[in-house]
Amino acid sequence: MKFLNRLLLSLFGAMALTQIYAQETPPSGQVLDKIVAKVDNNIILESEVQQTYIEALAQAQQGMESPNRCDVFESLMINKLMVAKAEIDSVMVTDAEVMLQTENRFSAVMQQFGGDESMLVQVYGKTAEQLKAELEDVIREQMIVSKMRSKITEGLTVSPADVRAFFNSIPADSLPLFTSEATVGQIVKKPEVNPKVRDEIVTQLTQFKQDILDGKADFADLAKRYSEDPGSGAQGGDLGFFRRGELAPEYESTALGLRQGEISDPVETQFGFHMIQLLEIKGTTYNTRHILRIPKAGEEDILKAERYLDSLRKEIENNKITFAKAAKEYSEDRTTSDNGGYFTDPSNNSNRLSLRTLEDPVLYFTIDTMAVGNITKPIRFEDPREGTKVRILYYHAKYPAHRANLEDDYEKMKAAALRRKEDEILGKWFVTAKEDVFIDIDPTYDRCDVLQGN
Repeated sequence: MKFLNRLLLSLFGAMALTQIYAQETPPSGQVLDKIVAKVDNNIILESEVQQTYIEALAQAQQGMESPNRCDVFESLMINKLMVAKAEIDSVMVTDAEVMLQTENRFSAVMQQFGGDESMLVQVYGKTAEQLKAELEDVIREQMIVSKMRSKITEGLTVSPADVRAFFNSIPADSLPLFTSEATVGQIVKKPEVNPKVRDEIVTQLTQFKQDILDGKADFADLAKRYSEDPGSGAQGGDLGFFRRGELAPEYESTALGLRQGEISDPVETQFGFHMIQLLEIKGTTYNTRHILRIPKAGEEDILKAERYLDSLRKEIENNKITFAKAAKEYSEDRTTSDNGGYFTDPSNNSNRLSLRTLEDPVLYFTIDTMAVGNITKPIRFEDPREGTKVRILYYHAKYPAHRANLEDDYEKMKAAALRRKEDEILGKWFVTAKEDVFIDIDPTYDRCDVLQGN
């Protein structure tokens, strides 16, 4: 039963680390902290076990036996072991990947506070930069663990027979109760920015360069005042060292074409316009700083995008084109367009998802007020990186709360069956992998008997 509890915890409980800060509740009291485990240079704190345990309990599905502290502790130990082995086996993730994921996750958190950073201090007692630094560490670990897991279980598949066998192995009283679910789609249009705005940005950056060369301005001061890169702006534009291939191609080719200390003319990437200074080249890495300016759509640009989507909406409603076909051909959101515009649950790639899976609260409340089969008129929304965009939403179907079954939840069960096979392979891997690292567990957790491959 311990193995099944751990499997259900990871599959249906949505472990806390995957939602860190998005649903975190501030602690009601201060708890003395201590290190309860070490795996090489990686540590686990008592507070980490406690917070993960609390969130796992809160997110556990009804009808499923609640996870215990040993399940949580073992899951954390497994993560630390995989991170330690990843370092030994040179399985790492790039700083650029981590930064991008951190910015996206942090932006989702900020949306819950209406972009007001002062609220973070009130709620969590930490500044935005402090929270972002903590979040970056967690995301780096998540990405390394995911990469190691993929490497160890590469090529693994499950058949329909495997899925059925897995489902039948779960006791009836342990089958999760899924909340009501929905299938929701979107078609997104990014307003085309007026060419005058783009020209003004190029002129501004060109003037910045001239002011720096004339000694009238300092690069770092300008970056702090004007750069729209939230990560590097506060650091005077300094991005730190990156390897070749980690930054946008246009950015990298421009940077590496400069002499040390030289400043580029404005260069455009998918993120906006940059003015770049090459600081240092060290081996296969290079360090730059930049000032990023992002062209923003004006009111007329946004209205034009709204008119475009409203026309497309009417064609769908008049059956001239299906929603899925329109999304694939015209939507400018690549994460949903290839799937016919439909949102998917990242844990199992199913189009059926609980509305709470949708991180955007505005999106959640919009769908909550819609009737099944309806398509909204164009709605504006803010993309954390690209500014104002416009979309239409389609409420395709709704599914009532139900006990898990194969007919309605095949994709979820398939993901669960695959995870069981993965866990079996990982269990064997852990037995040998733990011999390659130093492990020290506090006596208070000896009773958990972790990493025994059971």
